[in-house]
Amino acid sequence: MTTRLSTLTLPNPVLTASGCAAAGRELGQFFDVADLGAVVTKSIMPAARSGRPTPRMAETPSGMLNSIGLQGPGIDSFIENDLAWLAEQGARTVVSIAGGHTDEFVALARKLYGNPAVSMLEVNISCPNVESRGQVFACDAIASSRVIGAVRRAADPAQPVFAKLSPDVTDIVHIARACADAGADGFSLINTLLGMVIDTDTLAPALGGVTGGLSGPAIRPVAVRCVWQVRKAFPHLPILGMGGIRTGLDALQFVLAGASAVSVGTAVFGDPTAPIRVLRELEAALDQRGFASLADAVGFAHLDQFSRAARLTPAAAEAGAR
Repeated sequence: MTTRLSTLTLPNPVLTASGCAAAGRELGQFFDVADLGAVVTKSIMPAARSGRPTPRMAETPSGMLNSIGLQGPGIDSFIENDLAWLAEQGARTVVSIAGGHTDEFVALARKLYGNPAVSMLEVNISCPNVESRGQVFACDAIASSRVIGAVRRAADPAQPVFAKLSPDVTDIVHIARACADAGADGFSLINTLLGMVIDTDTLAPALGGVTGGLSGPAIRPVAVRCVWQVRKAFPHLPILGMGGIRTGLDALQFVLAGASAVSVGTAVFGDPTAPIRVLRELEAALDQRGFASLADAVGFAHLDQFSRAARLTPAAAEAGAR
C-alpha cells in the first residue's frame, strides 16, 4: 500500500504525528518503527528549549490540551542522537522544524541539507512569530509565504517541504495558496486548535501556560474539513492528514477527503500500538470497499455520485447502498 508525498515514496500511508512520540524511541518498545510509512519527529528548534511552565496537559471531552512549548534538545543534539537512532532502525524520518523567526527556519533547513536520514521536512509554521509581536506564522499569509519560501530555497531539493497549517484561521485555503506559491511541495493538515480549560476548584486556568493545543477525536471533523478544502483547491499537491485519528475508518475519512497519508498522534497515549493498528484497519477498510489501491481512494469523496458508483466494484457499491 505505497503512497507518494511529492517526490517521496513511502511503503504505506501511516505515520506518527509530530510531538506525540518524540523521535520514536518510546514506540520502538512496542513495534518496529521502520514498519510505519515514516516517523514524524517532535518539532526541532536551533537551540535546546525547556518549554512552558507546568502543568502542561489537561484532559477534555474527546481530546486533550497540551502546552508543552516546543521543549527539545536543539538541532545538534537531535542529529547526533535521535536522527542517528532512527537511521539505525531503518525508519524513514520526517523532521518537523520550528522557529521564532524566518532565519531560524533557514538555519535548521541548512543543518539538515544532504542528510540521508532525512526523508522530508515538515515546517511547523503554527508557532509564534517573534518578528511580528507573537502572531502565529500560519495565521498570516505573508509570514507563511516568507518562511516556506525561505526554507524551500535553503533545503535540499531532494527533501520535500510540507507546510503544517493551523486551523485557527478564517480561510485555510488562503494560507495554503500563499505557501503553495512560495514553493511548498505539500501540506500537513492540521495542527492543534488553540484552547483553554478553567479549573473549577482552583478557579484559575488549568494549564501553566494558560492556553494550549487541543487534539484528539474532538478536532477530527475540523481536520477533515480542512483537508477537503485544501484538496479541492490544490488537487495536484499531496496532503498529510492528521487530527483525532483513532481507527482505520477515521484514517479512511482523511483519505477520501484528499489525504495521501495520515499521521496518528494523540491516540498513542492510550494505545502505543495505534499507528500499526490503524494501518491494518485502513488496509482492511480499503479492501472491503473495493479499492484496488490507496491512490484510487485519495480524494474519492470529491467525485460526484455517478463517478463514485462507476469506480466501485459491484460488491462495494452494494455495501455502500446499504
